Amino acid sequence: MKAVIQRVSEASVTVNQEKISEIKLGLLVLLGIEDEDTKEDIDWLSGKISRLRIFGDDKGMMNQSVVDVGGNAIVVSQFTLYASTKKGNRPSFIKAAKPEKAIPLYEEFVKQFEKDLGKNVGTGQFGADMKVSLLNDGPVTIIIDTKNKE
Repeated sequence: MKAVIQRVSEASVTVNQEKISEIKLGLLVLLGIEDEDTKEDIDWLSGKISRLRIFGDDKGMMNQSVVDVGGNAIVVSQFTLYASTKKGNRPSFIKAAKPEKAIPLYEEFVKQFEKDLGKNVGTGQFGADMKVSLLNDGPVTIIIDTKNKE
């Protein structure tokens, strides 16, 4: 799994001109899923993101997690995180999981993330043409790959 985590002042997802998710302070997580991903990837990544200390404390230092600040989150499926641009100019998405594999893993990730945050998580709509709006705070953007745990 790959995740692009953005600390936001606000974010929303709109599908067919209807806002389906909206948050203020929190995280917008773009989540890419590949065929090799498992429940272990879900557990590790969800825990890592929920504990990631990227919010400021009373001294302005990044010492608090989204849980610590009472923030919210939106998770949006993003197969394009597995784009390969090695050959030619048209990206290949062959490493991205097909919907029959990706949808259950995405839904399981959202459930685990809700448990780790202790609250409901907003989502996008799998496979839809979504309009994602955000006000990146900082900006703070972190990329995590469960196959490359650095």
